[in-house]
Parts: sequence; C-alpha cells; structure tokens
Amino acid sequence: VSGSPDTFYFGAAGGGIWKTIDAGRTWRSVGDELPPAIGALAVAPSAPDTIYVGTGQVSLRYDLSPGRGVFKSTDGGKTWKSLGLAATHDIGRIWVDPHNPDIVVVGALGHLFGPNSERGIYRSTDGGKTWTHALAINDETGIVDLAGDPTNPNQLYAAAWQTRNYPWLDYFEPHAGPGSGIYRSPDGGVTWTRLTGN
Repeated sequence: VSGSPDTFYFGAAGGGIWKTIDAGRTWRSVGDELPPAIGALAVAPSAPDTIYVGTGQVSLRYDLSPGRGVFKSTDGGKTWKSLGLAATHDIGRIWVDPHNPDIVVVGALGHLFGPNSERGIYRSTDGGKTWTHALAINDETGIVDLAGDPTNPNQLYAAAWQTRNYPWLDYFEPHAGPGSGIYRSPDGGVTWTRLTGN
C-alpha cells in the first residue's frame, strides 16, 4: 500500500480478503460479509484506504464459486459497499487510475458455463456509482486481465479470453476461441482496439 510499506491485502479463491499491517507476520480477515471467491483486488494508489474487489473465480474448474460483482471499501477494509455488476459472475482484474481513485476499470470474464452478454470491460468515473460497458466483444468472450502502462496511465491493455465450461467433463473441448486476444486503450479505458498480428 502506498505510504504504508508494511500493509498488504490479498484475496483468496475461496477464502475472502486478508490484511496485514506488519509485513505478513500476522493476518486478519476483512470483509467476512463478502462472497468468499475473490478474483481481483485493487488498492487506489492515490487513496490507500480505498479498495475495490471483484468477486468470482476466473479459472476453468468445476467447483468454482461465482461472484456477486464489485465491492468497495474506503476505510481500509473495515466496511464494504456493493457497487453492482453482479451479472458479470467472474471478475479477473481491476485497474484504478493512479491519480484519481474514482476512475476504475473492471475486466469481467463472465459466466463460465454459458453465454453471458455482461462479459467485457466496465468503466466508472464516479467511484463505482455508475458503470459504462466500455468493451463488449461477444457473449462468449470476457476479460481475464488488465494492465496499465506505468509511464502513461491513460494507456491500458486487456487480455480477452473466449472460453466456457460445460456440465460434463470437457477435457477435449477447446478452451480458447477466436475472440481471445489483446486489446489496447489510449484513453484510460474509454475506447478499445484489438491488436493485430500473432
């Protein structure tokens, strides 16, 4: 956490959110009221007590736990508020603008067992009160990862993954379709373009 080098958070696939203030010597649970599956966690660089959490697992398992959207804390994990996006099911990454804690971008993989039009990238400029569906590729392709250019905070990259599970053991089904690829945004997540090449 910026300004507090001994403070860390981690989100577990089935164990909620944990916080240490002594560089990992001791840990305590923060957010027991949240869904247990945590897929993404982001601390706002310019407001270290502001934490965004995306719920759900972004792995192809048969015993995964879906999420209930995005949650936010502004007091270092003491209290949490739901910010919606529950229909996204599984969130893979959250990016927060390094200078403005109210600008947040969410990458949602979506429902892993069926088509889901809520897959894609969501963006908020008011701390999660309202969302814009900034990138909707198709109902089979979601976003599993996001990264910002450290030298240019307006330039973001997103990893799209076309994948789904089936209600039977599908070891021989493809787990990456043609919708998979890398997307780039030059304007902090407002618009996105798919990168071409190999």
